[in-house]
Amino acid sequence: MTAEAPALAQASGVARRVSRRPRLRFTLLNRRDKVVLTLMVAIPTLIQLVLVWIPTVLSVLLSFVRWNGLAFSDLRPAGIANYEYIFSTYPSFWPALQHNLLWLVFLAVIATPIGLLLAILLDQNIRGSRIYQSIFFSPVMLSLVLIGVIWQLFYSQNNGLLNFLLGTSGTPQAVDWFGNPNLNIWAALIAATWRHAGYVMILYLAGLKGVDPSLREAASLDGANFFQTFFRVVFPVMRPINIVIVVITIIESLRAFDIVYIINGSKNGLELISALVIQFLVGEAQVIGIGSALAVVLLVVSLVPIVIYLSRIFKKEA
Repeated sequence: MTAEAPALAQASGVARRVSRRPRLRFTLLNRRDKVVLTLMVAIPTLIQLVLVWIPTVLSVLLSFVRWNGLAFSDLRPAGIANYEYIFSTYPSFWPALQHNLLWLVFLAVIATPIGLLLAILLDQNIRGSRIYQSIFFSPVMLSLVLIGVIWQLFYSQNNGLLNFLLGTSGTPQAVDWFGNPNLNIWAALIAATWRHAGYVMILYLAGLKGVDPSLREAASLDGANFFQTFFRVVFPVMRPINIVIVVITIIESLRAFDIVYIINGSKNGLELISALVIQFLVGEAQVIGIGSALAVVLLVVSLVPIVIYLSRIFKKEA
């Protein structure tokens, strides 16, 4: 025991010295990497907060006040009076809501299938496919304001190309496509379809290029024809693209503004909620609260179908 005591004491001393040494920590990120990573996360988050979330919260708060938009001392609480006004008194709200829903249905039923059809045709490796893609995608690169101007010239009652093709240009029989409240909404929808179909075409074309060719070969070996292969094999595989297109279609239909504002200021049968928001926030600066309430209604209307669709999709996947 006496011989082992010094050895035990020496071992315990070594153990204490080892335990006192600082532990070395190994990391794959140096200080510069951490700074860059922090900036990459912080800057987009800050931009998102400043441009999206803070204005959204402020719009919700302003929808419950009366304010002329000039001095903060003029802020007055209004409760739900702004919402009561737009739902029960404001005459343009319900027609605008109907037009937004019509815009959504038209893009979903007409414009989106046209874009899908163009994508299917261009996916067949036909001659000049790149040229056709550029032609159909060119409206997407134009601003909606410019598209409104182009179609305004096309639909012009006196000098428009459409009335010229119909042989009524410059005559009393010339159709006033934008002045007639029974026709202008359909004329605007065709103009919006011209742009939306090209956008959908590019998205679906990218999705078709990403489908595994072995799936089509297996379907053809099982005796499936072209339509059966597409709708039972290819189309379900493109579920992520379908989700993106549904969300884009809903957003595009509810935020539509530029075309109708260029045509006639969003009046006389072309009322849309987004245009009404601008009219109250900019054109009539004494009713900031009503404009904010309309913006909140537009936000809710756009979120409801998106949330319902995504929840159903994710529930099926789960």
